Amino acid sequence: MTLDNRSLLAKADLALADITGNNGLLQPAQAQRFIRLLIKGSKLLGMSTVTPLKSPKQLINKTRFTTRVLRAGAEGVPIATGDRAKPTLTNVEHTAQLVKAEVRLTNEVLEDNIEGQQLRDTIMSMLGDAISRDMEELVVQGDTTSLDTFLALFNGTLAGATSHVVNVGTVPINKGALRDMLKSMPSEFLRNKGALRFCTSVNAEIDYRDFLADRLTVLGDKALGAAIGDESMPVGYSGIPVIDVPMFPENLGGGTNCTDILLLDPKNIDVGIWRNIRIETDKDISEGIVKIVATMRFDAVYQEELAVVKATNVKVG
Repeated sequence: MTLDNRSLLAKADLALADITGNNGLLQPAQAQRFIRLLIKGSKLLGMSTVTPLKSPKQLINKTRFTTRVLRAGAEGVPIATGDRAKPTLTNVEHTAQLVKAEVRLTNEVLEDNIEGQQLRDTIMSMLGDAISRDMEELVVQGDTTSLDTFLALFNGTLAGATSHVVNVGTVPINKGALRDMLKSMPSEFLRNKGALRFCTSVNAEIDYRDFLADRLTVLGDKALGAAIGDESMPVGYSGIPVIDVPMFPENLGGGTNCTDILLLDPKNIDVGIWRNIRIETDKDISEGIVKIVATMRFDAVYQEELAVVKATNVKVG
């Protein structure tokens, strides 16, 4: 039997009531699950370090040895006081920024899902997908000097990479640009080379794949995805994959046709999400929709900004 609009909205509101108690504040287990949905829906967040914050402001302590720790030793003789190694103690601070999202579910969406047992999961998944897309945009393109009030909330991964910058001169992505980036990375961060990634825009990755495919070899066929009986191979340079990140901009530079490339260990990106996530709902009978408003706080910082190299003026297309 077909449900009328009021019944559809009432059942949807009832399903959401399970997750919107306590004035909309998610319980810790629910908040953790929602954070997992956010991570799953974003390519960059899935590669990054995600830290549930205990408060909107939180320090992350870092300890590392930047100088030699080994000394010439002699049996039965302790290391001299001046030769003892001391770690460098630093920290980075999360300052989570307030963001809100509003999602509206129409009767048509509800009709497709209302009789199933997983309506609540469907709604939360849809909400998580929508929020994670916008979170990735801010994590990548955030810039406190932006005229866009959303992007001006904090500096993202592109604006935050300032120590090692390579200007490739408005040319398409090529092995020379990737080589120069790799040479610009401090040697201490090349020890775990297998964890590094070149992250860039979708079309820049396509351009590089096409660049490699111009070679009349089996490897060229694989880069293009044209090798019979074999899957398309991931492309890269010096054993480091080139990864396409959907929210990397492609309208940078004077000609608004450039993008950037980041060389880093994606785990170096620390996305802090304050675990107090609020979800509130309302019904609009006349419009036939359920309104869901999510409120949360998050930001993104580099654990070690010196371990990031950025290439600019990479022409796309």
